[in-house]
Amino acid sequence: MADSPGRWRPRRGATDDMMRNEASGPSRRPARFGVLMALSLVAGAFGSLQDARAAENGTGFYLLGGRGAMAGYLPPPGVYFESDTYSYDAKLDARKSLPAGGRFVADVRSQARADFLSGTWVTPWEIAGGNLALGATLPVGRVRVGAGLEYDSPRTNRIIGASLRDNATMFGDPVFSTMLGWHAGKFHWNATVMVNAPAGDYRNGELANLAFHRWATDLSGALTWFDPETGVDLSGVAGVTFNGTNPATDYRTGTEFHLEWAASKALTSALSAGVIGYHYQQITGDSGAGAQLGAYKGRVTALGGTLAYNFTVGKTPVSTRIKILREFAVENRARGTVGLLTVSLPLTASP
Repeated sequence: MADSPGRWRPRRGATDDMMRNEASGPSRRPARFGVLMALSLVAGAFGSLQDARAAENGTGFYLLGGRGAMAGYLPPPGVYFESDTYSYDAKLDARKSLPAGGRFVADVRSQARADFLSGTWVTPWEIAGGNLALGATLPVGRVRVGAGLEYDSPRTNRIIGASLRDNATMFGDPVFSTMLGWHAGKFHWNATVMVNAPAGDYRNGELANLAFHRWATDLSGALTWFDPETGVDLSGVAGVTFNGTNPATDYRTGTEFHLEWAASKALTSALSAGVIGYHYQQITGDSGAGAQLGAYKGRVTALGGTLAYNFTVGKTPVSTRIKILREFAVENRARGTVGLLTVSLPLTASP
């Protein structure tokens, strides 16, 4: 989930060349994303295994941090590919319990290494004056979870296990997305709908999962102000995730709100840097027979930095971006560090 796929030529010059490459390739998915960038419209990550948060398995399908610079920009018609390599290491307060795979555990440490493979087709069609794009993301990766204690129920807090370990390599749920994008001078904005389909490798009763085994829909809007003369980019994304019920655990995660922002500056014709952040807050509680911890509403904020480098392979522009974010102000969820490495490029695009 980088920022937006495509190759933009706002003007000639070094700054223009850098930003043109920066926008090349599909830059939550899902989930993602975010993620899951125009490709973030898919993943985003929007993908699947996003960072842990207050919800079943401590996870939501929208990839926090997946979108950032140029998030509101939709590139010209074409087909774009993106790979988002996602890393997350987190720890849950030992005094807190977490619902995971129908079990209740505490003193949790988790680690995720996943790749969100995304494809986006920016069509030549327009709806309401906006360009239409369609995308899909498939997450694959390895998840490790350790728990100091397992309880039979939050009501009794009777310990039935200790020093639990689980890890697995698996496919997550595919995420499908639709986006409409508009442009007006230095402003670029888009609206995205993402759907998480419960078709991944879900392991019922296990601690480590990349799939969610539930339908979910995310609605988001992104806005970018970009000045090609100075190379300054200011972007923001806001969205809401609506979750269905996991039939294996009868657990329905509450509605989730997410907000992301980025400010970046072109340093050379190929290099840019900036600051990024996100805020997540669950706005309705969890429900269903499996939600024995009650509403379990959570929130978190994160801040970090980003560095992008762009180059060409033959005549194909390639955009790369690194993001590092540290979470704080956490409630009812794990706190961790997020790392993202994005590589995106156009497979076909308008000249």
